[in-house]
Amino acid sequence: MAPQVTTLDNGLRVISEQMPSLETASVGVWVNAGARCEQPETNGISHLLEHMAFKGTQLRSARDIAEEIEAVGGHLNAYTSREQTAYFAKVLKEDLPLAVNILGDILQNPTFDQDELMREQTVVIQEIGQAQDTPDDIIFDYFQDIAFPDQPLGRPVLGTSENVSSFTRHTLDTYMAQHYTPARMVVSAAGNIDHDQLVALTSQTFLGSTTTDDNTYEKAKYVGGHLYQPRELEQVHLLLGFNGFSYEDNDYYALQVFSTLLGGGMSSRLFQKVREERGLAYSIYSFSTSYVDGGLFGIYAGTSAESAGELIDTVCNELLDVAENIGDAETKRARAQLKSGLLMSLESTSARSEQLARQLLLFGRPLPNSEVIENIDSADPTKLSAVARRLLANGPLTVTSLGPSSNMPDYEALKNKLQRRCE
Repeated sequence: MAPQVTTLDNGLRVISEQMPSLETASVGVWVNAGARCEQPETNGISHLLEHMAFKGTQLRSARDIAEEIEAVGGHLNAYTSREQTAYFAKVLKEDLPLAVNILGDILQNPTFDQDELMREQTVVIQEIGQAQDTPDDIIFDYFQDIAFPDQPLGRPVLGTSENVSSFTRHTLDTYMAQHYTPARMVVSAAGNIDHDQLVALTSQTFLGSTTTDDNTYEKAKYVGGHLYQPRELEQVHLLLGFNGFSYEDNDYYALQVFSTLLGGGMSSRLFQKVREERGLAYSIYSFSTSYVDGGLFGIYAGTSAESAGELIDTVCNELLDVAENIGDAETKRARAQLKSGLLMSLESTSARSEQLARQLLLFGRPLPNSEVIENIDSADPTKLSAVARRLLANGPLTVTSLGPSSNMPDYEALKNKLQRRCE
């Protein structure tokens, strides 16, 4: 059935898609606020707030929250990204009212108990330490910082230990009051549900006002550059990337197809050339991350110190080649991968509810699957070659590495090599 959308009087939007053959339902609240809303001194507060939402309300203790959802066999979770924060549950269809009630409670009535806050600050600081000890994780924070330095989009979602330890209940209350307003929130559900019931439950539970402050983002300013961070590791972890495209860019879908073709699977150009033919890396892939006003396109690989130079040279040669030579067969494979991923995700209530929420926040409407598939199918070899050339010419290269750095190439020479065909 087609998704249904209702906007409540206070500005909160409710979207759902009925999947009547199922016995379960997924429901969540997506907030149009994340790490990008933070100032330098509050970096990390979005993520800490996500943790603290589960640590007690005026009606439920932290233990009550966990026990109530698990007593019906449900699951409750959350995540923070740079532009959004999400809180969601999956339950049996008859337990949807409980899930909505708990989500409304944790987002409207958190107590931010001081003892719980101190404990969770310690937990998040441990999480930051764990990320620092995970090279193929922290390298992405370095990459983000070099691409978008000295701006919210370049700061880590987890924040810093110093910031996290300094946040108080007042800091959390102030941030939540500013950003967790109905007009910036979407309640989204998918599964064996009734839309009118969901709207009624949401109306009874989410009673916030329409008041909101100016929450406009600081405009993204891609800079680029390089950081070769030495560390005693068995491997060098590498990220090489470019200024990407926003969600609303005309080349957004073509870029997704191009990323899949270049490094999105075992048949991709990079996997075949770097791993299968040359044995230079166990893991190599490309990715595209979009934001409301920009994006990042990147290639990750982990390799030995001795092979780093050869690997980067191979990747650069492949980028230059793919900008000029893209075949019909590989294009069709990449499009098929994207379309199958989209259609397979429709079988998951969790994935579908998230997809609907993100579409409503980003585009103001749910996108028909036929429209998305049509956009994917329109990405032919000519368009993909144009996207590749646009990436290479779209601002300075960004390169970060973590590990032995003695064999890393000269940044200026690398940048000039990739841009020479785009001048």
